Amino acid sequence: MMSIKHYDKLVRDKIPQIIESSGKSCTVCRLEDESYLRKVDEKLQEELAEYLESHAIEELADLCEVVRAAARALGYTIDDLERIRAEKARARGAFDERLLLVDVVDNGAIGDAPVGADLASSCD
Repeated sequence: MMSIKHYDKLVRDKIPQIIESSGKSCTVCRLEDESYLRKVDEKLQEELAEYLESHAIEELADLCEVVRAAARALGYTIDDLERIRAEKARARGAFDERLLLVDVVDNGAIGDAPVGADLASSCD
């Protein structure tokens, strides 16, 4: 008996061939810009949820691939994305130090506050 499963989701370029090589058939369509960006956004959410559930490197790689697709969909190159990432890392740092901002005290006077942050040894 024939069964049809509906997906309505963005897939990688080779998925139709992989499906057909397994003896099944599928229907795909090519999305226009606005629809494509909407589906890329949905795919970002899907891949993020899968990564958060598993913390598997494969899911993290999938997430990176969709981020690259989102950049291209917005008209940016991967080099643009990397340049902006590097600029932000130089200006504001990365996440290498594992810092958790606990609070900010506003003493009311600019210039009177001590320089530097109080760093607790551990947040856990």
